[in-house]
Amino acid sequence: MTEHDKMLMLKKMCHADGFIAALDQSGGSTPKALRLYGIKDDAYEVGEKSMYDCIHKMRTRIMTSPKFNGDRILGAILFADTMNREVEGLPTAEYLWKKKNVVPILKVDKGLEAEKDGVQLMKPIPNLDTMCDAALANG
Repeated sequence: MTEHDKMLMLKKMCHADGFIAALDQSGGSTPKALRLYGIKDDAYEVGEKSMYDCIHKMRTRIMTSPKFNGDRILGAILFADTMNREVEGLPTAEYLWKKKNVVPILKVDKGLEAEKDGVQLMKPIPNLDTMCDAALANG
């Protein structure tokens, strides 16, 4: 993405009307999402490439729908695996911005720690710099 693209994305997120689409199911929530989408549990192996291939096909179908566009969607939160794949021959982030006018947003959290003393904290985010660098490299 160019600096100009980044400025346009910031402007859109700050001033445009719309919502943010959550396309960020990770390993833990993926089986349920796939079942709700109609994909049977025996179509993939949990935690393996076959599962992520299924979820990417589901997300690609959503992202390529004519109704999924920047007219109503500001941005889309993406799991790192999705950010590192392609949609219609383009890196996912580039596809979202250049073809759909939707701001790609990388999900970086790793979930919640177990509750302790009435408080539930976020899990640490190891390798955050590396994850962000990879996302930038993919558009």
